[in-house]
Amino acid sequence: VQLQASGGGSVQAGGSLRLSCAASGRTFSSYPMGWFRQAPGKEREFVVAISRGGASTIYADSVKGRFTISRDNAKNTLYLQMNSLKPEDTAVYYCAAAKYGRGNYAPTQEDEYGSWGQGTQVTVSS
Repeated sequence: VQLQASGGGSVQAGGSLRLSCAASGRTFSSYPMGWFRQAPGKEREFVVAISRGGASTIYADSVKGRFTISRDNAKNTLYLQMNSLKPEDTAVYYCAAAKYGRGNYAPTQEDEYGSWGQGTQVTVSS
């Protein structure tokens, strides 16, 4: 599957951004999806995952209550609504498609994902 992330940008602390990830080349609705991020000088980290039907979501503690993941399987698109942004949210954000799907599985580990988008930069200033 090919993934194209978009929607990044620069905002002030407390602001909002909505990331999108357009998928093509595979049955989007069959696979869980996730967002990861990598800040300068740090390893890539898990942000949030959603099951193939959207019934199950798992969030990193650092973004709970501020970020919301969703998917539109009819449009083959994944979203990440980010509110109350903080400077520590500054990173390159990557969308990813899981290697396989079953039930309400929403993986949180990088090695459970097989396809990655190119990343979109999010910069939050204080």
